[in-house]
Amino acid sequence: MQRTKIIDALKRTDFGSPITVMGWVRSKRGSKGIFFIALNDGSTIKNIQIVGEEQNFDEAVVKLITTGACIKVNGVLVESPAAGQASEVQAKEIEVLGTCDSTFPMQKKGQSFEFMRQHAHMRLRTNTFSAIMRIRHNMAMAIHTYFHDHGFYYFHTPLITASDCEGAGNMFQVTTKNLYDLKKDEEGKIIYDDDFFGEQTSLTVSGQLEGELGATALGQIYTFGPTFRAENSNTPRHLAEFWMIEPEMAFYDKTDLMDLEEDFIKHCVRWALDNCRDDLEFLNNPRLDPHLIERLEGVLKEDFVRLPYTEGIEILQEAIKNGKKFEFPCNWGDDLASEHERYLVEEHFKRPVIMTDYPKEIKAFYMKMNEDGKTMQGTDVLFPSIGEIIGGSVREESLDKLMAEINRRGMDTTSLEWYLDTRRWGTCPHAGFGLGFERLILFVTGMQNIRDVIPFPRTPGNAKF
Repeated sequence: MQRTKIIDALKRTDFGSPITVMGWVRSKRGSKGIFFIALNDGSTIKNIQIVGEEQNFDEAVVKLITTGACIKVNGVLVESPAAGQASEVQAKEIEVLGTCDSTFPMQKKGQSFEFMRQHAHMRLRTNTFSAIMRIRHNMAMAIHTYFHDHGFYYFHTPLITASDCEGAGNMFQVTTKNLYDLKKDEEGKIIYDDDFFGEQTSLTVSGQLEGELGATALGQIYTFGPTFRAENSNTPRHLAEFWMIEPEMAFYDKTDLMDLEEDFIKHCVRWALDNCRDDLEFLNNPRLDPHLIERLEGVLKEDFVRLPYTEGIEILQEAIKNGKKFEFPCNWGDDLASEHERYLVEEHFKRPVIMTDYPKEIKAFYMKMNEDGKTMQGTDVLFPSIGEIIGGSVREESLDKLMAEINRRGMDTTSLEWYLDTRRWGTCPHAGFGLGFERLILFVTGMQNIRDVIPFPRTPGNAKF
């Protein structure tokens, strides 16, 4: 008999019909010769209850039905007398497909998230992490659907690059060279002539620069893929490998960009509420986040605040005068810390904020300068619980102005000539933003650590699995 997924079995009302389900045992209990199994196959947060009379089954088989074991059940779909479930399966035959003894780390008890990170390959079988992974899938679908429906083209940018988009230098090097016997020149610099690409290459920190090329040919594109940053940051907000969504649009100004950022992020939140309700309701609990759904719905209710950086600093400094304590300073010219961003969103405005017009010293070289010569047209979206969730800007389309900023920063343009060509030939106004996918999943799930919203986190000192 063909297997029925549990998500479909729970919707069936043809009671008395034969049914086959397979999955992993969440729990088993017994009473007066009857056993009850909570079975889950990953298709839904909800378990289906399997009921069997012990006298009808081999005692040795029943003993093998333990937490974590994988089983196949042939039986009859019956109406459930228990509260909270419409149907259950009256078992006729049970086959143990995979046994699971007491050493299984995800036993039915309250393990800490830190403990589960040490067993990341097994934590996916828990209710919490299966819910997060289903939401992660749905958010990926929401992203592709939004951009496809709005006339964007999915554009694949390289993972291996000779360019450093952010100019920060925190990149993982890619090489086929023997690291124990490196050729160096007279100045001690490594010679890459015999390396695979013939020059120094790294894993990308962003697909933006290549994305701009796509936008100046196709009008509007988006990237969605893995990016890599070799920052030695052991924090709940940083990963060495994470996924980025980076749309780039020709002929957009700052207002167009902010409109897109707000509409896009609201679409993603709405998609989660419409398509992940069961998983969100599970995560919306006192142990994880009792206000999760309320906070998600709150994002949709009001327009985002559009706040110039200078006004934001004034609000923060006024708060300090009135007794608010911050760990980090917030003077004009400082890059705002997460605590400052969250204060503006959660306490002052009580809704998301798009902060604009940042000092040029704290923003990237490619951003468009305002007429004041001091600020750039950045448009960062700040969210409750997260802080910055989107970083965007209008890009500088003038070759002369872009080169002036590159020279002011003392940057080497050797590996950027191809990028500068977009300004040499047929330059156009354009803009774009970057959204860290895991930051979005953090917000939508209410989780507190970014390592808990990606299947296999890559962090300093950890490349397991």
